[in-house]
Amino acid sequence: MTKETWKPDVFETLFQKSDDPWGFETSLYEQKKLAKVLECIPTRPVSFALELGCAIGVSTLALAQYCKRIVSVDASETALEKAKKRCEGLGHVTFTKAFLPQDYPVLAASGCDLVVISEVLYFLSVGDIQRLAGMVTQSLTPTGSILIVNWTGPTDTPCTGNEASECFIEACRALHWEPDLSVRGCSYRIDRLSGVLNSQNSGRASGEEI
Repeated sequence: MTKETWKPDVFETLFQKSDDPWGFETSLYEQKKLAKVLECIPTRPVSFALELGCAIGVSTLALAQYCKRIVSVDASETALEKAKKRCEGLGHVTFTKAFLPQDYPVLAASGCDLVVISEVLYFLSVGDIQRLAGMVTQSLTPTGSILIVNWTGPTDTPCTGNEASECFIEACRALHWEPDLSVRGCSYRIDRLSGVLNSQNSGRASGEEI
């Protein structure tokens, strides 16, 4: 598979062919992974969260319980329509169509306290992962946090999940953001990063799930 970032039409086609191509609604694996992601939120409630790659909004609905405000982003119009319907009536949740990193919502994301990037990074090229890291860290408050979630099994994407995670972490380290939590499951990893002013107050831990 090409090492270039996957284009938006790839995801739009997936969501047009299937209501839930990755089984977010039905997969026990996805449900357990999402529960672990929620456990990794450092402080609740979160004042303002940015979710990159919201898909059909299953994770958005879960995050909405812990966040006073959420901006959720996806490249697929079809996925976003399903996410909006799922979160209908939640006035503190808004959705934005954007192809990352080039359409990153700089203004809408400014001043966020938490960024969740779940199952997105390995669809990007190395250069685009590095660019996204710069954009994300600029959007966050100094005491904010980043949660990245990546599949670590076989894939035909531009990067493996582990490669994407390490690339993003190294790009963040160059900008003075450090990992303060690492969780490993049988086929996924969750890494949390915080700014250097905040990392000294965060405990380092690891765990395993499913």
